[in-house]
Amino acid sequence: MTSRVATKPITLPAGTEAKINKHDVTIKGKLGEISLTIDPRVSIDLHDNVIQLKPENRDAVKITGTTRALLNNMVQGVVVGFERKLELVGVGYRAQAQGSVLDLAVGFSHPVKMTMPAGIKVETPSQTEIVIKGVNRHMVSQIAANIRAIRPPEPYKGKGIRYAGERIILKEGKKK
Repeated sequence: MTSRVATKPITLPAGTEAKINKHDVTIKGKLGEISLTIDPRVSIDLHDNVIQLKPENRDAVKITGTTRALLNNMVQGVVVGFERKLELVGVGYRAQAQGSVLDLAVGFSHPVKMTMPAGIKVETPSQTEIVIKGVNRHMVSQIAANIRAIRPPEPYKGKGIRYAGERIILKEGKKK
């Protein structure tokens, strides 16, 4: 029995190259380069710009689909890239990007400064919008979650930092 996800081949688009060294896979594209060490129980074949994965034994079937999804995300990241958008909701809440530093004013007595790691770009199209871009899907999502955790949306007025399009279910306040 094999995973349906794992049996799909990954086709590398033009301008993208992959290098396989035993269990280390490096994918290089127009936006950058990402490396991943895969499980030794998964064999990987590359020919004619197509990556195919196969489990070595029955126990490896579980990890083969996950590995294929990770490799596909790497290919997508170096070709198109990933981005997460955040919104600031609240009076006086604002964000400003200065190079690799994000400066947030979100109701604390002091501004909060976050330094972005290498490979992550942060932009602020307006004072209440934050756009995080990068080639590594996991890193982009983790940085977005870290920023949201500074001031998560509260359930009574909805003030805080939220993902773009996120619905906050508001609670009813006290009744007299």
